[in-house]
Amino acid sequence: MPKQVPPKPSGSVAERRIRPLPAAYLEPEDIARIFQVPLETVYQWRRKHTGPPGFRVGRHVRYHPDAVAQWAQNQEEAA
Repeated sequence: MPKQVPPKPSGSVAERRIRPLPAAYLEPEDIARIFQVPLETVYQWRRKHTGPPGFRVGRHVRYHPDAVAQWAQNQEEAA
């Protein structure tokens, strides 16, 4: 007897557009180098929720390159 797959509920996570995984995620040092700011500035942005969106992998902070590019574009438009 073949295994039946239940239908996906409407509005489920599976229906949302999921960003593909990049070849590599950026680290805080990469963000500091890209924007030519001190590393401490990147950490302040994170504490104040004003910088590019990041996420934790264990105790390490990582940034999706597309999210950083979108944040930078938003900053340019707001200026």
